[in-house]
Amino acid sequence: MSGDFLPIIVLVCVAALVCAAMVTLSYVLGPKKVTPYKASPYECGVAPLGEANERFPIKFYLIAILFVLFDIEVVFLWSWLTVFKNSTTDFMIFSGIDVAVYLAFWIVGYLYIVKIGALDWDEATSLAPEKLEGSTLSMPEPHNTGTEARA
Repeated sequence: MSGDFLPIIVLVCVAALVCAAMVTLSYVLGPKKVTPYKASPYECGVAPLGEANERFPIKFYLIAILFVLFDIEVVFLWSWLTVFKNSTTDFMIFSGIDVAVYLAFWIVGYLYIVKIGALDWDEATSLAPEKLEGSTLSMPEPHNTGTEARA
């Protein structure tokens, strides 16, 4: 029995050795010159501004929860469809009705979040105008495309 897994164990050992060799060689042979540019935190090529301890907008969490609710159910539907295609007629009817009710709730929930604007990312356009009064949020300025005449 252990002989069946010997090629897999050898492959894992070879992969581990190759990884260790690459990391070690890049550390030993790589340049060691530290510059302020290399020591700065990387943020998509843009110099970081502000404090790192700022609060995240609730939109990040809301989108994450909506992703879990409305995208991960594909895993469950896929497994149900795999069982559904080779099942008895009674199971097909019962589970088909259950999934239809589930998808009806899903569609109602999706229409609700679209209606209330939960997927609108720009807070300046998704907030009611009375909530924007006295706020630092404003409508976004149009971007300069470079086609306008320069003064």
